[in-house]
Amino acid sequence: MDASFDDLLQANQRYATSAPRNFDGYAHAGIAVVTCMDSRLQPLEMLGLFLGEAKILRTPGGHVTPDALLGCALAVQLLKVDRILVISHSRCAMASGDDQMLRERIRSERGVDASAFDFGADPDQLGRLRADVAMLVDHPLIAGQARVGGFHYDVDTGLISQLC
Repeated sequence: MDASFDDLLQANQRYATSAPRNFDGYAHAGIAVVTCMDSRLQPLEMLGLFLGEAKILRTPGGHVTPDALLGCALAVQLLKVDRILVISHSRCAMASGDDQMLRERIRSERGVDASAFDFGADPDQLGRLRADVAMLVDHPLIAGQARVGGFHYDVDTGLISQLC
């Protein structure tokens, strides 16, 4: 076994003694959130929600990727979701440039060739947010069954504003 994860396994042992139990897996507040994987974001806390109230899907840049789209559709159809929030955020690396910029940064900082990868970086953060919201609104497993909104989180103030 790799000892690199021992600290996390030990922390899990402590957590397991008081971990919440007997949840049914539904989103009891009817909420799904698609947001960035950035560790500065705490989706439940920033919306005043608690464990068991929302489905959280995290992707680079908070973009509605094919997996996130699938998760939202399943959440609406099977997990009692009737509102979906797509949340971008300030100072997001995925909005600081395009894929080529990310590839060059990876090459210069890590010495790794990432030329074969599409990351989905887009400096038009608002345009991308609007497109992601439209994709969800128009999806046949979501349309007319869930409200969808596009939001932006300011990592410096902690405030969220609705943009679309």
